[in-house]
Order: sequence, then structure tokens, then C-alpha cells
Amino acid sequence: MDYTLSTTLALPYDDAVAATREALADQGFGILTEIDLAATMKAKLDVDLPPQVILGACRPPLAYEAIQVDPSIAAVLPCNVVVRSVDEGTTVVEAFDPAVMMGMSDHAALASVATDARARISAALAALTQED
Repeated sequence: MDYTLSTTLALPYDDAVAATREALADQGFGILTEIDLAATMKAKLDVDLPPQVILGACRPPLAYEAIQVDPSIAAVLPCNVVVRSVDEGTTVVEAFDPAVMMGMSDHAALASVATDARARISAALAALTQED
């Protein structure tokens, strides 16, 4: 089962992170959390990973609507977007597919929230591929 939406960019990591932030903002998402996964793994396990960050993206109106339907859905919020370096000039951007959220809840009313979030994240990823 595919659980992410992704795109590969011909951009260096730092440029891809900046472009991802901008593309998400253009779709109404703010970044609530940021986890430097490579630094965390180095500090906790003394292992080296390629540069990568997990951005916790949230569009407050969608989050609020979802929580009104099912307060437990907050456990899977915000939407995680990972920006991961492949090499000096290539970066992958992946986001948890909001449509997968539908498999975690039996509330049909979440379908419109998931559809809207999926469309916005897909648009952000598509905008990234037009920029690189």
C-alpha cells in the first residue's frame, strides 16, 4: 500500500527545503514542527543519515474540521512532510497521503477533509516539480 505522495527534485537539499516550505505555504499550510532527523539519529544512535527533515504541516481550517468530526484524529496531525537528500543535487519530498487517514477512521465526514488536504499537498508537490 502506498501511504505517501512524493516527488524527486533536481535541487540541492537546502534549496528543496526552502522551496517545500514555500509551496506548502502557498497551499495554506503552516509548519508547526520541524525535526532534523539526521541530527537526531546522530545524537541518539551515533549513526549517519543523509540530511533530512520532517516538517509538521498544518492547515488550521482542515485540522479544526477533522477534529470536530473525530477528536482522536488529532493523533495523526499534523501532516508529515519529509525532505530528504539523495545526493548533492537531488532531493526527495514525501508527504503522508491524507487519503490514508480515511482508513484510520470510520467517519465518512472526514472524506472531504482528506480530499481537500490531499489536493493541496499534491498541488504543493506539483509546484515543486515546476520550480526545479
